[in-house]
Amino acid sequence: MPLASAEKPRQRRTPKNFYATALGEAERTALETAREIEGLDEEIAVLRVKLQSGLAERPEDYDLLVKGIGLLLRAVSAKYRMGGKAEEDLYDSVVGVLKGVGQVLLPAEMPDER
Repeated sequence: MPLASAEKPRQRRTPKNFYATALGEAERTALETAREIEGLDEEIAVLRVKLQSGLAERPEDYDLLVKGIGLLLRAVSAKYRMGGKAEEDLYDSVVGVLKGVGQVLLPAEMPDER
């Protein structure tokens, strides 16, 4: 049944300062900076550093290793599932590989675009 013109579906929006109310002043400043970061490169790098330091402190902790690598794997996978720059980078990489293979297999038919 279609909605009457007066009945509009409720949009689910999170106010920009929703989480900021639970943060201290320094964290609110960091939150503003974090909003400007695009992609997951920084988070992936932090996960790698934390995994390395955790394993250096407790090399026998197999659960830490499995959980850390699992989290890192999910973050890297998410990076390549995202739209935007990560998707373009992956596309460019795949195209580069295909062109390289094409030039080796069919050098006369593939113009070199350099």
